[in-house]
Amino acid sequence: MASMASPRSSYLPSSRSYLCNRIIHNKRSIGSSLPLVIYSHHQNNNNNNKPTDQMGRREIILRSSEVALIGAIFNFSGTKPNYLGVQKNNPSLALCPATKNCISTSENASDLTHYAPPWNYNPEGKRGNKSREDAMEELLQVIQSTKADKSKPRIVEKKDDYVHVEYESPILGLVDDVEFWFPPGKKPIVEYRSASRLGNFDFDANRKRIKALRLELEKKGWASENSF
Repeated sequence: MASMASPRSSYLPSSRSYLCNRIIHNKRSIGSSLPLVIYSHHQNNNNNNKPTDQMGRREIILRSSEVALIGAIFNFSGTKPNYLGVQKNNPSLALCPATKNCISTSENASDLTHYAPPWNYNPEGKRGNKSREDAMEELLQVIQSTKADKSKPRIVEKKDDYVHVEYESPILGLVDDVEFWFPPGKKPIVEYRSASRLGNFDFDANRKRIKALRLELEKKGWASENSF
């Protein structure tokens, strides 16, 4: 899968108007309703607290999400975002859009809505010479066996250092994209990103899924880099 490089330009729009933004509220439980809300939204981005490079990356991701949403009104599975994968410029997984249905280890730790800490598959060297290959196998086993929200996992791409999994909800077929990446270097770290393709809220479904995976990995000796 091709990765899309994130621009590091100085372009920073002062405001954005989004018309006909369809917000899908999915409670992800049996019997829950799925109302569609159409509204006009105007957002001012004059925020000096956010780095320009992150705003540039987030701008592309958010606009891509809008296009995918409009094109998938009658298809709840949505369209796979074209920015998934390891970003070429400053290698990392993608940032989240401004919506509240995504978490990523690439975010700033101060962003309590979107940030999640990476995992360590050999914390403090307690597991001896645990290799990346062994850790990848453990991760794949846990992905296949853990179904915290009854969504069905499907591994759509696997490399030596990267895995992309699609989680499909059992009722409406809503799809979340979950990525795992083993960064280069000696530190036994796994980065990840989990995001819904459609809507604005996920009622913490992505965060709960990631937590369920982490708890299973902890049984194998893994640990979070900090409290989560």
